[in-house]
Amino acid sequence: MQTEFILFIIMISIFMVSCFLFKLPVSIAMVLAAISGAIVGGYGVPIDQLIEGTFAYIDTILIIATAMIFMKVVQESGALHTLNSLIIKKFHKKPVLMLIFLMLIVMFPGMITGSSTAAVLSAGALVAPVLMTLGIPRDKTGAIIAIGGILGMIAPPVNVPAMIIGGGIDLPYVGFTVPLLLLTIPLAIFTVLFLGLRHVKDFDYDSITNMNITSKAQGTDFGSNILMEDNGGIIVFLPILLVLVLMVSSKLLPTIVPDLGMPPIFVIGSIAGLITGKRVNIIKATKEAINSALPVLGILMGVGMFIQIMTLTGVRGFIVINSLSLPSVLLYLGIAVAIPAFGAVSAFGSASILGVPFVLALLGKNEIITTASLSLIAGLGDLVPPTALAGIFAAQVVGEQNYFKVLKKCLVPAVAILIWGLLFVIFAKPIGSIIF
Repeated sequence: MQTEFILFIIMISIFMVSCFLFKLPVSIAMVLAAISGAIVGGYGVPIDQLIEGTFAYIDTILIIATAMIFMKVVQESGALHTLNSLIIKKFHKKPVLMLIFLMLIVMFPGMITGSSTAAVLSAGALVAPVLMTLGIPRDKTGAIIAIGGILGMIAPPVNVPAMIIGGGIDLPYVGFTVPLLLLTIPLAIFTVLFLGLRHVKDFDYDSITNMNITSKAQGTDFGSNILMEDNGGIIVFLPILLVLVLMVSSKLLPTIVPDLGMPPIFVIGSIAGLITGKRVNIIKATKEAINSALPVLGILMGVGMFIQIMTLTGVRGFIVINSLSLPSVLLYLGIAVAIPAFGAVSAFGSASILGVPFVLALLGKNEIITTASLSLIAGLGDLVPPTALAGIFAAQVVGEQNYFKVLKKCLVPAVAILIWGLLFVIFAKPIGSIIF
């Protein structure tokens, strides 16, 4: 038995025991696993390597931190609530369009922050009471929120698993927008219509106009009427529009508009949010945003350490070489089973530890399409027990005590996500030739 394989088993075992037996945070478990691997591998406790690994994803960490602040400011200013109200008013006679737009609202925080948890606990907490009042059962509403959060995490512009995989193979995070939209938007439409359409065809519009929305998950009361329009009018959307314009203009007009990078763009959007909509306490909002982001940021630092030690001890090379030698059938089976299963602990860890070797094993196909597809499959980890972050938080948002009822309703959309992702992996080359 090769030394690298033994080291890999030790690191994974320490990681799993720390998470499931001692109930330690994923980030701490990854640090302990990395240190254990270094010690057993004969490198002691290499402080320099651990520090270098901690900063491996500093760009992604800055994006998530600033995006969470922006999302919190937008939420506190009333923009999401106003958008929610407008959609129901304009499309209540067209349930298909109404459900699709509500699903996009659920996805939006995940698209900006790269976190399914952020989507579920912010926009999900706003949309869930509306969906239930429309007639959608509690468990199905939770499933819509959970799947919407995951698809938001994978959709552009911020896809952290894809960034992590790209960082492992020196692939810049450029050109992912169209592939990620093709991967996520059809699945989002299918999910919300499959789970909710038959329940909203005949709902009482008058009953929802007087409904109270109180988000227990966020502790925020949005007033006595969810369709009120006193949040500042159209100007309340200025921060969101400003961020979108800055993101797009630098791509369309690179010679005129400089590429500021995502962190400065989110900072500018946050400043704009302070002068639109409801008054926002920026100090309080920043503290709450960073506090919410800390678990994700910690995981990224832990993943960086873990991968750094895997590289130092040769474990990473061992995984890559063995992945390259797998027959096609076993390779695709491994993608379908191993990536979501490992994602139960961390979708980010799954993307780094398994996503990178699988992309290298699939070289010759379109690497952008392959990376985007694997990131989608890795996102399914947020539905896999015992962690099942998206499922657990969605159940809390809708008030469902048994989160397995929510996960049960997620089964068909999850299978659709897996099949759709695998199809993109298998046909990455022809799909890439069409898109690019």
